[in-house]
Amino acid sequence: MKYIVYYIWIISILLSLVPIEETLTQDASTLSIKPTFSDITKELGIHFIDVNGESGKKFFIEPLGRGVALFDFDNDDDLDLYLVNGSDLPVASENGVTNELYRNDNGKYIEVTDDASVGDIRYGNGCCVGDYNNDGFNDLYVTNYGKNILYKNNGDGTFTDITDKAGVGGSEFSSGCAFLDYDADGHLDLYVVNYVQFDTNSNPKCTHQGILVYCTPEALNAEADILYRNNGDGTFTDVTIESGIIAPPGKGLGVVCGDLDNDGDVDIFIANDTTPDMLYYNNGDGTFTEDGLFSGVALSEEGRPYSGMGANLGDYDNDGFLDIIITNFQDQVNNIYHNEHEKYFKDVSYTIGIGAKSLPYLAWGVDFADFNNDGWLDIFVANGHLDDNIEDYDPVGTYAQPNQLFMSLEGINFEAIDMSLPPKVSRGTAIGDIDNDGDMDIVVTNLKNSPTVILNENGNSQNWITVKLVGKHCAKDAIGARVSVMIDDITQIREVKSGSGYLSQNDMRLHFGLGNVEKIDLLTVRWICGHVQTLKNVNSNQFISIQEDR
Repeated sequence: MKYIVYYIWIISILLSLVPIEETLTQDASTLSIKPTFSDITKELGIHFIDVNGESGKKFFIEPLGRGVALFDFDNDDDLDLYLVNGSDLPVASENGVTNELYRNDNGKYIEVTDDASVGDIRYGNGCCVGDYNNDGFNDLYVTNYGKNILYKNNGDGTFTDITDKAGVGGSEFSSGCAFLDYDADGHLDLYVVNYVQFDTNSNPKCTHQGILVYCTPEALNAEADILYRNNGDGTFTDVTIESGIIAPPGKGLGVVCGDLDNDGDVDIFIANDTTPDMLYYNNGDGTFTEDGLFSGVALSEEGRPYSGMGANLGDYDNDGFLDIIITNFQDQVNNIYHNEHEKYFKDVSYTIGIGAKSLPYLAWGVDFADFNNDGWLDIFVANGHLDDNIEDYDPVGTYAQPNQLFMSLEGINFEAIDMSLPPKVSRGTAIGDIDNDGDMDIVVTNLKNSPTVILNENGNSQNWITVKLVGKHCAKDAIGARVSVMIDDITQIREVKSGSGYLSQNDMRLHFGLGNVEKIDLLTVRWICGHVQTLKNVNSNQFISIQEDR
């Protein structure tokens, strides 16, 4: 038996080396519209600089970077910006380094951190957004090395730290997070990913070819994740064990939630770093079952865990099922898993054209979005190495690396295009329509540097529609709801989600590219608590708000 397994492994390796990408790229039609981009960070007035506590001691935590959130905290229908920051090491100190909140003020970003009371000084990692108390204003959760923070949005431009009252602080080394309504009771629950057991007082020392480098996660023990159930009274209860989140702890970073088996409830996917990735299917009774291995997403094609960083979901081929993308380390392919239905996924990274192109880079943030509004989801990946001295021991490695944009060729293949932006040491990404012009823009966090706000210059040359959902019986911000847009024989799907990519938060409005179509035949909303409503003959090129009609 062991020889059969060995031969299967060898065959899979040989197949992975076949240059399928090149053949498919030559056969596919070229892009009709290639979007162009520009860096408008300084123009917007953003002065944030990432602080990672670097001291020469190579603390394990230093190179991980941080996430970013694009969300409308003041309900004025444009996207504000929240940037998570680090701090000094070995312990945080009041040195003026904080997270920062920028309000979108008619196209300029005004820093309102102190006024809003969201300037945490702890060593920050990630963030996610959700209206946990259903008051119509999005609240903010921040993950830290140490105690996390839940900021309640007061609805007047300010926030209140209600972590202790809510019972969601924790003390672990937390990374990704996501609000979700796993039990469909209309109250948002909270999933917190924890990474490794790390203490600055016992930082491991690692070398490569005699050169001091950052240790890999294999030098540290894993930390278990936590699922908090919303009690509906402003407090949460740790239900990790009773809900079935009981797989052996992984070294988690990215988390993303969505209905992966099309049964109407929300599932959870976690990208783990050097331990198997996890896929928790929602059983519909308040419990989950972890099935990553049998679903084909836990390990690489050669049967080993990769260094999973970020993760996201999207139906890239418009077949009605959400697919999975995971970013990994340099010399490890970024995995795209096609949803084959029946709770099984197939790795198609090489066959659709991103496999070999991802190998030279160390990837972090990742997102699906339709950047040229042709009706097919494209892929953006943020890259950057861990070691600032990588060039000293790796002849092909670079610290700063170019980010990558893969444009979809009708869901069959992807074409890499040059964004004409300088390489940086990038980490988290958030996607949203910053200037409300009908195309998707990008914010990227960069280690020890300012973020990059990337404006999409011409993506709105084709038609589009953006949908905001407002729940009534279901959760107010509609997290978990699915919108389907049907045009002729093609249906696109999007889901409202909290937390995505690498430690970050996208705009929760749902954006659809429509090509040259001026009217949508049928738009369907499937709310997470089971209700379905439809709209017919919806005009393109507009922002619409849909309220739950019961």
